[in-house]
Amino acid sequence: MSDIQSQFSDQPLKQSTTQFTDEPMPARQAEPEAMASPPSLQRRLRLWPGVAIFAVQWAIVGTLQLFFDGEPLGFMSLLIGPMVGTLALLGWWLFFSRLSWTDRLGVPAACILMVGLMLLLADQSIKGMPLVFYTLPLAEAFGILWLVVSYPLVWLVPSYSTSWQIRRGGLLLGLMMVCGYFTLVRFDGVTGAFQAAMWNNWRWTPSAEDNFLADLAKSKTSKPVEMNAKPLALQPGDWPCFRGLNRDSRLTGVKIATDWGQNPPKLVWRHKVGPGWGSFAVIGKHLFTQEQWDKNEAVVCYDADTGKILWSHEYPARFWEAVAGVGPRATPTFHDGKIYAMGAAGKLCCLDAASGKELWSRDILADSEAKLPQWGFAASPLVMQGMVLVFTGAKDKCVMAYHADTGKIAWHAGDGEFSYSSLQGAKIDGVEQALMMTGDGLFALQPKTGAVLWNYEWKLSGAARCVQPGAVGNADFLLGSPFNSGTHRLHVAHDGDKWDAEKVWQSRAISPYFNDFVTHRDHMYGFTGELFACVDLDKGKLKWKERGYGTGQALLLADQDLLLLMAEQGEVAMLEANPQEHKELTRFKAIEGKTWNHPVVAHGRLYVRNGQEAACYQLRTP
Repeated sequence: MSDIQSQFSDQPLKQSTTQFTDEPMPARQAEPEAMASPPSLQRRLRLWPGVAIFAVQWAIVGTLQLFFDGEPLGFMSLLIGPMVGTLALLGWWLFFSRLSWTDRLGVPAACILMVGLMLLLADQSIKGMPLVFYTLPLAEAFGILWLVVSYPLVWLVPSYSTSWQIRRGGLLLGLMMVCGYFTLVRFDGVTGAFQAAMWNNWRWTPSAEDNFLADLAKSKTSKPVEMNAKPLALQPGDWPCFRGLNRDSRLTGVKIATDWGQNPPKLVWRHKVGPGWGSFAVIGKHLFTQEQWDKNEAVVCYDADTGKILWSHEYPARFWEAVAGVGPRATPTFHDGKIYAMGAAGKLCCLDAASGKELWSRDILADSEAKLPQWGFAASPLVMQGMVLVFTGAKDKCVMAYHADTGKIAWHAGDGEFSYSSLQGAKIDGVEQALMMTGDGLFALQPKTGAVLWNYEWKLSGAARCVQPGAVGNADFLLGSPFNSGTHRLHVAHDGDKWDAEKVWQSRAISPYFNDFVTHRDHMYGFTGELFACVDLDKGKLKWKERGYGTGQALLLADQDLLLLMAEQGEVAMLEANPQEHKELTRFKAIEGKTWNHPVVAHGRLYVRNGQEAACYQLRTP
């Protein structure tokens, strides 16, 4: 029985073995090759989500730029778009790219390492905002473009593993080149339209500030300041402070020749200056401004005839931010033989105007416990009723007042923590008051005591107010706001000690940012973004607007119905103050470089400056 069972069990086993080895085995031998493909296929990059994310990101940013150009939403899209897009692309790469985890984790880690090295090696000017605005978008664009362009390698290279190694290597090499480029350049700020001044500025080439400091070292002498110089006094035709006598860029009693085509203004002098975004104060033959001299801020007095330095007062301070760069932002104020100057880092000093001798100084950050503003202190001091008034931005200490002769604190008052506007003097129904414009609106103070007389509330979020409030008649004021927020006209009235400010109209026809406007014959002329516009003061309706000046500054020659425009790229243009049409009469190139500084006309001369040079031109009379 056991033999039969043995034969029975052996035979089928043998047959079964023979069938398994003779016929099915070839299929089993081929199986390892068939199974080798699926793991490779699973590691293939799923590219379309990344392309879709990139396309949607820039479609949204482009749409917002098209419909909300010059508004907070348009600006924020340029800032937030690259950050959100980069995070979305990272999410796709980590969770939906279908690559091996070695690639999913290794490539982002390599990118983080490259960015870290870039920030370590790059010029200081590249760090911060330029990284978001320019480095991230360029890296995104290259990465997606390379992966799309290199996609045919999947079919051209027999081994997918080899093709992916080439694509991965090209991706990392390209991103390394993007980061490497940003270690080689210097970021020199942006235009008013946020266009970068960077692409051709290699970091090893001398900057405008370097060239100025080299010239300064050669020309600076140890000539002592004349401490007993005759005190200076205000004379007719002087330009004593920011935007002129009334801080409104309005000049009367002056006429100039307009045939610049045949007889352009004659150059008197032109030379390099230290970085700074303020303007000039002109007292007789003395020209006052503020500059950055290496690690020091400097209040400088030039000879108006020659452009040579008469005296300078330096103190340790250096403020820098990415948009405008380094240097003071304010314009010195002349009053009663003294110069009052506010530095970008919060140093307020009082100097003898004739000699430059320091009489007193204050640190407004320490006095008010304010925080240093993002763009630095830009408010020019206002002197009224024996007080020097400055904006601080501190809570409950928005405005600080110092005794003009001693520098002792007199009072502090007001709310409003966000502003780059200077205080504006006004007289309403014979009552002198100081107007302060902030992100909360406009309010008025009694200069002697700091008592708040009235307040007009118009809160602005996402942007700062920078321009001066404009007077219309004796009791109306224009309150401008940037990024298509528009302008309000308000009327101030009072009954006894009770004051009230009410809105007359609001309009989006003009939205002044840091470019001050002027008013003339029932019309308002000023910049709204990169457009220069005319708006009627009755209803706030747009009359016309025109390009061609960047984001510049305007000065009114009221007796001739003329507008003098300081264009952003250093040209000076003359326009008719004509509400019916835009009519440019002539223009000429005055200085080189980005120019956000206000022009000055005093004693028959035009004075212009920017962050790298200044010039004086003789203006002919008709």
